[in-house]
Amino acid sequence: MRTIRIVGVPLDLGASRRGVDMGPFAVRAAGLATRLRALGYAVEDAGNLAVPDRGTFPPESRGLEFLPAITEICRSLADETCRAVDDGAIPLALGGDHSLAAGSVAGVARAKRKKGERVGLLWIDAHADLNTPESTESGNVHGMPVAHLLGHGDGTLASLAGGGPAIAAEHMALIAIRDLDLAERAHLRSWGIRLYSMRDIDQRGLSACVAEAIAAISDGTAGFCCSFDADAVDPSLAPGVGTPVRGGLTFREAHLALEMVADTGKLLALDMVEVNPILDVKNETAELAVGLVASALGQRIL
Repeated sequence: MRTIRIVGVPLDLGASRRGVDMGPFAVRAAGLATRLRALGYAVEDAGNLAVPDRGTFPPESRGLEFLPAITEICRSLADETCRAVDDGAIPLALGGDHSLAAGSVAGVARAKRKKGERVGLLWIDAHADLNTPESTESGNVHGMPVAHLLGHGDGTLASLAGGGPAIAAEHMALIAIRDLDLAERAHLRSWGIRLYSMRDIDQRGLSACVAEAIAAISDGTAGFCCSFDADAVDPSLAPGVGTPVRGGLTFREAHLALEMVADTGKLLALDMVEVNPILDVKNETAELAVGLVASALGQRIL
């Protein structure tokens, strides 16, 4: 029996809109643990990380002013996910904004690095999150975790895996992207990152894109992390997200992508982030998130 270790990260310091700090509570309330136990997993809930409330900061605080606090939260999360992998568990990080992935993925990479192994990363999101503190237009740190996992940007946040960047560019693939800043486009070209936009999915099909991505991130690695932002799904199906972008994944496309993840048997860790109950309708985004987690962890139609 495999163990899933859940850790909530009620973090909204990386975003400009409030509410994602309540995401871990909403996803748990939608029956997450019960669903995972029904799949045959032992479920350990480590509770929520201690995250400072945004209201305790000066009212004028914005963007990069939260970077030191976010870095410390990510450091704590990296310790949690590293410990989970060392214990043979699959860490499941519930967000909270997507800046947390700079810690969750780094911790998994640190655990595997101790064995001389590398880790891949499948990033499913409407956004590439490839900005750095120098390139960002908004200042929002949830637009930066991929850059930091690749070793760019703030030196402290980029070094949480220990011994170099958490992820090598050739072991990363981004899926469902449809909203890029000019700087992110430049970073994609110069850093050599594999990206599958919604146009690629429309033209080639979701299955072909995900299969190709998984093959690339699995080559030379001990397995991979999957970091799923709820805004990857079209906002007509996932209204409870802070940065919705029209034209996203359909219900079945999202589930298929994560079913294909489960099929590999190589999933090391999972993030489910950016669920915003304030903007949700009858908790339907949180319920969708639970279903998607279940698909990533082996739920089947037959």
